Amino acid sequence: MTTNDHPNLTVVDHPLIRHKLGLLRSVDTPKKLFRELTDEITTLMAYEATRDLEEETVEVQTPMETMRGSRISGKKMVIVPVLRAGLGMVEGVLRLMPSARVGHVGMARDEKSLEPDEYYFKVPADTASRRFMVVDPMLATGGSAAAVIAGLKRRGALRISVMCIVAAPEGVRALYAAHPDVQLFAAVLDRQLNEVGYIVPGLGDAGDRLFGTK
Repeated sequence: MTTNDHPNLTVVDHPLIRHKLGLLRSVDTPKKLFRELTDEITTLMAYEATRDLEEETVEVQTPMETMRGSRISGKKMVIVPVLRAGLGMVEGVLRLMPSARVGHVGMARDEKSLEPDEYYFKVPADTASRRFMVVDPMLATGGSAAAVIAGLKRRGALRISVMCIVAAPEGVRALYAAHPDVQLFAAVLDRQLNEVGYIVPGLGDAGDRLFGTK
């Protein structure tokens, strides 16, 4: 589902996602279940986020006859989790595309300026010939996602999308302003950011809830 207010945003709206998202938000959900729900929601979203993958026609021999089938063409997709919370979404995508490559990008947010600071960037070298999917559970200010995309573009990437679970309107607008060519997929668009840059109603700090660090 796309919106006129946010032309770069597709909300992947489905009863199973809404059900699992309600559990994910709950303060009573333990980290084991939180990790499982993050993984499951990611897999459900990935169907929509990969709808426009390029295909090629191939000949298939069934038990009955020969037919023309389809397979994904081109080089393997690269999943790019934004460390650390993005790691919780990687397996959910790999479940659908087990041969995909995985890059890693480290972004730390300055708690005062809320600006991202890149401390690690490792992706395959042949960027121009691959498609990249940046994954991070939360799109808050949009600064980290925009910085990751800018880093990929500097390295020659041409086809980039972003997948998050919860997005804030401020982050969606900021991402569109910085990279109007990049499509964003989210499970839900929340109300707003609070005074310290957290999404509300949100689900808290996804990294802390995934890894039990708070």
